[in-house]
Amino acid sequence: MSVHPSGYYAWKASPHSPRAREDQRLLEHIKQAWLESGGVYGYRKVHDDLQAQGERCGKHRVARLMKQEGLRSQTGYHRRPGHYRGRPAVVAPNHLQRQFTVNEPNKAWVTDITYIRTHEGWLYLAVVLDLFSRQVIGWSMQSRIDRELVLNALLMAVWRRQPKQEVLVHSDQGSQFSSYDWQDFLKAHRLVPSMSRRGNCHDNAVAESFFQLLKRERIKRKTYHDREEARRDIFDYIEMFYNPKRRHGSANGLSPVEFEKQYFQRLKSV
Repeated sequence: MSVHPSGYYAWKASPHSPRAREDQRLLEHIKQAWLESGGVYGYRKVHDDLQAQGERCGKHRVARLMKQEGLRSQTGYHRRPGHYRGRPAVVAPNHLQRQFTVNEPNKAWVTDITYIRTHEGWLYLAVVLDLFSRQVIGWSMQSRIDRELVLNALLMAVWRRQPKQEVLVHSDQGSQFSSYDWQDFLKAHRLVPSMSRRGNCHDNAVAESFFQLLKRERIKRKTYHDREEARRDIFDYIEMFYNPKRRHGSANGLSPVEFEKQYFQRLKSV
């Protein structure tokens, strides 16, 4: 092969370049960050994790190494097709008006319902998110989609946050949110109702976005034998990953919990 013996033995003693050895070392950290995300992070969020660990590397390098190793984000989940009709009992104005960016916690919350398929039957999930940090502050799961489902989620949110001022609570015009029990609960806790326009999911895009994340990052990858198994897994996603760990572009690349923590630290320092 026209290779000088000394050159061959030098290559054999050190077959990898310094760049290749550094790539290999970095890849171990990339794999760890990707695995800790449950295998759902893409190169941008993995890059953020590496920076938080003190690693200095470019995001394009992370993208190249992840592609080379076959590591990719979890993508793709579609809304269940169907028709949504019927007139709601009570309709509130759309006070939110797609103003999804707020400057403090407990100023505006959004809520919605989704479904999870199990071999035992459907499990329904209602959540309440704070628009400031995108944190899930209330949730409820049960086998029936009724007023109790959404009221329990909102009750958890009120109990956790103990808001001192009026809070805007935005939902769609589903029968659970337009019931008189829901409206009475809002009034009793100084919560101001707001509703999306009929059949317009973009008016509640933050809640829809959370459900898309939940389904593509966790539910799509699982098969639940019964509702209890689904409950445990969804609890784990919300309380052990999404709230304390999952990075958000809208929160400066921080998790919802860390974003709020830094906000309150800034208030104390003023």
